[in-house]
Amino acid sequence: MELIIDANIVISALISMTGKTRDLIFLNDFSLFAPEYLTEEIEKYKSEIIKKSNLDEESFKLATSLIFSKIKLIPFSEFESLISKAKNICPDPNDIEYFALALSKKLPIWSDDKALKQQSVIKVLTTEELIKELGL
Repeated sequence: MELIIDANIVISALISMTGKTRDLIFLNDFSLFAPEYLTEEIEKYKSEIIKKSNLDEESFKLATSLIFSKIKLIPFSEFESLISKAKNICPDPNDIEYFALALSKKLPIWSDDKALKQQSVIKVLTTEELIKELGL
């Protein structure tokens, strides 16, 4: 299964070392994509993630590196032409790049942000929906 992975999924996986979200990321059945911007988002919330996860700096770097090894980061230039269309669809201005990438690759977005489901153009799957869909 190919999916666009949203930052809230990565943050959830970093905070909960033993959660289902992290397990799903490492399933071999998944090909995950994200805009390169994802690295900036994770860096932006780094101190909050470290605090909530009780990870030290080195463990955070290792966990981030492992998770990012499963995600293909896509340069902005590859979906830039769809930003305008994404702005018209995306209910959250912080997720426009994810929507543009989803339009570009014609893939659903994996996100637990319920607001993103307030549109009908891009399929948005929550972690629970993925678990059900995969029969896990």
